[in-house]
Amino acid sequence: MYVRTAAAAAAAFLGLTLTVLGGTAWPAATGPGSSPGSSGLLGPTVYAHRGASAYAPENTLAAIDLAMRLGFDWVENDVQRTKDGELVVVHDDTLARTTDVEQVFPDRKPWRVKDFTAAEIARLDAGSWFSPRFAGARVPTLRQYMERVQDNHQRLLLEIKKPELYPGIEEQTLRVLRETGWLDARHVSRRLVVQSFSADSVRVVHRLRPDLVTAFLGTPTVADLPKYAEFTDRINPWHTTISADWVAAVHALRGAHGRTMEVDTWIVDDAPTARKVREMGVDGIITNAPDVVRGAVGGF
Repeated sequence: MYVRTAAAAAAAFLGLTLTVLGGTAWPAATGPGSSPGSSGLLGPTVYAHRGASAYAPENTLAAIDLAMRLGFDWVENDVQRTKDGELVVVHDDTLARTTDVEQVFPDRKPWRVKDFTAAEIARLDAGSWFSPRFAGARVPTLRQYMERVQDNHQRLLLEIKKPELYPGIEEQTLRVLRETGWLDARHVSRRLVVQSFSADSVRVVHRLRPDLVTAFLGTPTVADLPKYAEFTDRINPWHTTISADWVAAVHALRGAHGRTMEVDTWIVDDAPTARKVREMGVDGIITNAPDVVRGAVGGF
């Protein structure tokens, strides 16, 4: 799902309760009694998809900072690679939708991430497309992003995006995670999950770091689920593709680490759908509007 609206428009569309901070409409933060992570009894885990991306430009530091201020410690991102080998946090394999690359580099169509150096991408404005308030936001490198997540005391659901475009990106991602302190026992056991739509990519990550929690993005058939349980711990499907019986079939299996497999579904931005997938038994909900989901079903 692409989020193109400004914060106030997105909030109005979703029917949110808003608080005005510094002249800008923002979703109201919850009180300390409902802070995320305080109790597994509160509901499914809520993941801020590309940060709090209903209210700030996706995959920017501003989006994860806002998720923190709203009280969410799990954030999700997307990792791709530049022409000169730097890992950057951006969703699309082109830069056109979420930056001003067409204005800065008008002759470089189709503006693929892999065709630009890190220095060139660092020149781009990754915030103005969303709202003038975020003019000047940048596409962060993965190192910058990991440092901010660490500073914010957050946890990360990291997606390796389109690995078929970037041979060896799994090893490189793990190297950056190691160099930024994210592959020690504490981070691996509690603060990090690596996922991909590519089963082969998830297999590579599991082979290289069998201690890491991994997730496959998709909805395998029930008959195929045991194959995935050999190399992953979670199956993360689009919410329209699942049923309570399918979720139960995932839960009936033990994953690569010998624990019950989990289901974290995406992208759920409205209260009725959040309640629907909660009743299906999902373990987590990935959302652009984490406050809406938490208001509907609890969560942490």
